[in-house]
Amino acid sequence: MTDDDFLAADWPAPANIHAGTSLRTGGVSQGSWSSLNLGGHTGDDPAAVAENRARLRRHLGLPAEPAWLTQVHGVDVVAADTARDTRADAAWTVQSGVVCTVLTADCLPVLLCDRAGRHVAAAHAGWRGLVAGVLSAAVQALPVAPRELLAWLGPAIGPAAFEVGPEVPEAFARRRPGSTDAFVPAASSGKFLGDLPALARAELAAAGVEAVYGGGWCTVSDPDRFFSYRRDGVCGRMATLVWRD
Repeated sequence: MTDDDFLAADWPAPANIHAGTSLRTGGVSQGSWSSLNLGGHTGDDPAAVAENRARLRRHLGLPAEPAWLTQVHGVDVVAADTARDTRADAAWTVQSGVVCTVLTADCLPVLLCDRAGRHVAAAHAGWRGLVAGVLSAAVQALPVAPRELLAWLGPAIGPAAFEVGPEVPEAFARRRPGSTDAFVPAASSGKFLGDLPALARAELAAAGVEAVYGGGWCTVSDPDRFFSYRRDGVCGRMATLVWRD
């Protein structure tokens, strides 16, 4: 694994905050999981996943094993300090040396930190989690004013590829009427194209987070760098991580 296998978060976070997303390159997995698959639930060889995770730790100089979650497209937020395969979709910490982590392969990973560099969080935001309020829950879990937070949106399925049925924009409309602006009719009859980053920005703004960065990468359209469940079905998972010194 080299620096080319990791997408560092480009946001004005304090110097003691470290964050970004692993790419699909730089690992040992084979076949559909090639090559830096970090998800242990995908059908990949467990020994390959363990080696990939070890490579990630070594390359990034992680202070501890990432706090891997069992993600369920929900809204539960846990303290990463004690989370080990906990069923949740977001984790936070105020402790140095604790690595908040989510796994994705089309869903939107969202990282948070405060301007003082004391609090960090990571959230897994697919459309079900977004419409249920996972980002608002993550913001509310942090003991800091939302206006003091910075957010970074990692790679996810882009607005030209995220085709959904009418039930999806209808669900968002029930939660936040203006959110239907993030959907446009698709060429397929009765389908829509949705903009996950736009939906996330709206949710963060409603929660009081004003400084939002990232969100410009499409996992589906870049098979050389990103895993994509929508594109490939069986595939690996990328890790999006944040921790503080």
